[in-house]
Amino acid sequence: MNNHENHQHMDHSDHSSHDKHAGHNPNMFKQKFWLSLFLTLPLLYFSQTIQDLLRYDALSFTGSAYIPAVLGVIIFFYGGLVFLKSAKAEIKSRQPGMMTLISLAISVAFIYSSLITLNIIDGMDFWWELATLVTIMLLGHWLEMASIMNAQGALSELAKLLPDEAEIVTNSGTRKLAVSELKVDDKVLIRPGSQIPVDGVVVKGDSKVNESMLTGESKPVDKSKGDELVAGTVNGSGSLTMKVTKTGDDTALAGIMKLVSDAQNSKSKTQILADRAAAYLFYIALLAALATAIGWSLAGESGGYTLERVVAVLIIACPHALGLAIPLVTAISTSKAANAGVLVRERSALELARNVDVVLFDKTGTLTTGEQGVVKIVADDEKELLSIAAGIEDESEHPIAKAVVAKAKDMKIKPKQANDFSALEGRGAKAKIGSKTYHIGGPQLLKEHKATLSKELQSATKQANSNGQTVIYVLTEKNILGALMITDTIRSESKDAIKSLQKSGKKVAIVTGDSEGVAQWVAKELGIDEYHSEVLPENKSDVVKKMQSDGSKVAFVGDGVNDAPALTQADVGIAIGAGTDVAIESAGIVLASSNPQGVSKIINLSKATYKKMQQNLVWATGYNVVAIPLAAGVLAGVGFVMSPALGAVLMSLSTIIVALNAQLLRKVALS
Repeated sequence: MNNHENHQHMDHSDHSSHDKHAGHNPNMFKQKFWLSLFLTLPLLYFSQTIQDLLRYDALSFTGSAYIPAVLGVIIFFYGGLVFLKSAKAEIKSRQPGMMTLISLAISVAFIYSSLITLNIIDGMDFWWELATLVTIMLLGHWLEMASIMNAQGALSELAKLLPDEAEIVTNSGTRKLAVSELKVDDKVLIRPGSQIPVDGVVVKGDSKVNESMLTGESKPVDKSKGDELVAGTVNGSGSLTMKVTKTGDDTALAGIMKLVSDAQNSKSKTQILADRAAAYLFYIALLAALATAIGWSLAGESGGYTLERVVAVLIIACPHALGLAIPLVTAISTSKAANAGVLVRERSALELARNVDVVLFDKTGTLTTGEQGVVKIVADDEKELLSIAAGIEDESEHPIAKAVVAKAKDMKIKPKQANDFSALEGRGAKAKIGSKTYHIGGPQLLKEHKATLSKELQSATKQANSNGQTVIYVLTEKNILGALMITDTIRSESKDAIKSLQKSGKKVAIVTGDSEGVAQWVAKELGIDEYHSEVLPENKSDVVKKMQSDGSKVAFVGDGVNDAPALTQADVGIAIGAGTDVAIESAGIVLASSNPQGVSKIINLSKATYKKMQQNLVWATGYNVVAIPLAAGVLAGVGFVMSPALGAVLMSLSTIIVALNAQLLRKVALS
């Protein structure tokens, strides 16, 4: 078995006995739609009603008059049977909805048209209505299912592209090994342009990696020693050696696929509203049909005419546009979300995001990188100090040492060549650069050397301590050359992300387990007024509750580590950084990248999606509000009774408007 086969297996089992899509898949609806459409076109061409409406004469030959009936019967049993089966489940569970409404319309059209074609009763057949109704509804349900599975399918395709073999590094060189046989801690060579087979961490080399297929970020990401690599991403022009950290179903790609599959079992409130509207329309249609039958009978009309009016009401009551209203918008919003690196586990969460009043960020790993970094250098010559410090720390694995070396790399400062490195237990380190011995470390090192801080360094140290930052000093045997302030670094995108949210009227707050000094410093740097410090992970949900106490809708944004209670408590739980941590069961929405700017994208997409859904529901139900009474004959007193042909025109117009309106969502900018 190839490694990607593990990723492809997903559980799409039924979750409800009356699930309208139980046992269905997009391909089934797709195939039924195309064949039904293929049969509908000649049916429409030969339909007498359409000929009268468009004023043309179809080709005439022996039996041509029966073509609509023959094709209509095929469409009913081939394309319509799936709706009848689902309607049976809806009725059995006493939850009539869209499937029941569709089935009512096509069954009435089929029976009535069959009786007319067989000359049992007189009147006008509805084969063309039956065909178009089945075909349009098949399209709607295909789009609905395909949209839910869109991201899942894209990720499955990505999983298929994963290499079957990897180049494992051994003491005697490299050799090919099946990816499925890779184990944690194996070393793998990633050649330029190749796809990364499993999750791991770089142990050697420098390159840029394209992570857009997982994160939605188009800009390649720099990768060097210590950086994480995610299966499915593509290496650039450099060569990398990685140590395997996760394989198979534990990889980020497999985790993201699981998150997306969860979305298949969720339903947006607007979709529920559409289903409820269909249920109401079912009862309204039955009542309208009964009222029509009674009304025309009392008016003394013939049984044939009364039956035609009743049938017209029942067929027109089925809202073609309502079947497309939500699925079309869902399909487009799902696509836009995936392209922006937003994975929606619960569609109701995306819908709720538009009403969020407060966005509460967990600080570490969300607004900050979660890694130590140099945030300030105090020295007469900052570059010289950093060059010396990086030279001493170059070979050390200590997080603070890594932060110093990374800062030098960012500033393109070459570390000085150091020799005779030795770690000073609990105090720092020392090494020789040229003929001089340099020391680097904290307050303990200063005490040992009886070194005195200058006024500038005293002031900087005091400020750093109040900000919760670590201070390390660089000194020779006699002199203090300067100091470096180290802390969890703020992400470069965080400031813009906060500004964007505040500009849109959202209140922004921070919660963290760190000291007040750290929280205050981060809040000040990002322009945030409210922060909650020294909060234990299990108490973060209490902060969310407190914010909700005045009726505010709260979105909690966390990195998924110990944030489950808060993500669950929040009105909208947003997990950030799925590329590195995808075991997030509590979040409704997951950002594949670690960029907090994605939160604004979620809110903007939520607003735009909801707006389009509401507009489409108005258009779709508006057709029925007008068409049912007219078909029943409420204006018969003034000489107007809507013909089924005119009903078809209104139906088509409503459907076209809904489809075009949904397409406008593609043009909405998310940032």
